[in-house]
Amino acid sequence: MKGPLSALGAVLALAGPAQAAPRVASLDQCADQYVLALSPRASIVGLSYRSQGGDSYLAALAKGLPKRRDTLESLLTAQPQLVVRYWGGDARLTRSLSERGVEVLTLGEARDFAGIRANIRKVALAVGRPEAGEGLVRDMDRKLAAAGAAPTHRTVAYLTPGAATAGPGTLVDAILGAAGLDNQERRPGYRVLSLERLALSPPSQLVLGFFDAFALDRAWWSPAHGGAMRATMHRRTLASLPGAILGCPAWFAADGALSLSRAAAGT
Repeated sequence: MKGPLSALGAVLALAGPAQAAPRVASLDQCADQYVLALSPRASIVGLSYRSQGGDSYLAALAKGLPKRRDTLESLLTAQPQLVVRYWGGDARLTRSLSERGVEVLTLGEARDFAGIRANIRKVALAVGRPEAGEGLVRDMDRKLAAAGAAPTHRTVAYLTPGAATAGPGTLVDAILGAAGLDNQERRPGYRVLSLERLALSPPSQLVLGFFDAFALDRAWWSPAHGGAMRATMHRRTLASLPGAILGCPAWFAADGALSLSRAAAGT
């Protein structure tokens, strides 16, 4: 499978010439991904300090670009015309930017792939590259079609290092569904699971999330259930999705669905 940068380059190469792009900054790790993917590099005047972190899908692309704190002084120094955010910044900051003529674009809380498509198109239009956005949408939809081509209808449970799981109305649930998997958690939203109950009545298979970013000997893996849960994960894990796939609701969630589909098919 192509790496994120080569795949992204192939998609954007087919997007056609860019329109005049505004000077753009992003305020958080998720907004960074959209700006890095859709804005011409020369127009990016600021990224968050998490843009090169382990949960940043396009961390390699962020190298060499300026990093800014989400403060009015830092941002005004960069003189952006557009600021993109998901969770970064507060109401006072965004209001102050707007009062000074800076456009502030806030990404929607995407709980499914329709929400991701909307965010892609919103950012692509704002940076003057609508065709680049459509290229990302097409690539995401192609991967989703491949992921759902042979549904297995296996029932799986999602688990993070903090013992969280995800039910309907979450992007994790949408990823599982796109991979042709049935989510064991029927309650909506994110919830904390009882690790003791999981150890005593383990699901048939597990999908792990964010385990690349955490060590298993943290405090919440107590001696009472740590060994049992390690054994359960060793025997029953279908796949482990990295934080870079799950840390932001973006087009690369389709890569997660495709990897789960392939794992379920044994390829």
